[in-house]
Amino acid sequence: MAPSGTILAFDFGMQRIGVAVGNSITCTAQALTTLHGAQNEQRYAAIAALIHEWQPTALVVGLPSHPDGTPHELTRLCRRFAQRLKGRFDLPTILVDERYTSVAASSHLTEMGIHGLKQKPLLDQVAAQQILQAYFNEPGMGLIA
Repeated sequence: MAPSGTILAFDFGMQRIGVAVGNSITCTAQALTTLHGAQNEQRYAAIAALIHEWQPTALVVGLPSHPDGTPHELTRLCRRFAQRLKGRFDLPTILVDERYTSVAASSHLTEMGIHGLKQKPLLDQVAAQQILQAYFNEPGMGLIA
């Protein structure tokens, strides 16, 4: 059974983590913020603050792969990130296929009139929004971390 209530979603990257928030009742997602920095403790402290503020019932993490579905190095790192979230915050953590979400996020920003380098600060959080919206559209597609 899919979690009900507020859900935080993450687009994990080595340099940045995009974050989105949504509600499973209305099935809507919105871009929230982008976390910067390579230090794990900084990242997890920022995530802890978001979890405290939003009180989510679950977390969603985008799971990247090659276009044919085969895993690559970032796939392994995202799985590890999801496991750490689950272990630290004791919340259901769901992995969702994120293939093409960055492309969809860029297209969405272009439609909003945001082009080129102006997209960079927003791209990861809009990708997280795309990941969360994909989960809302097809909750059965998510994998439990």
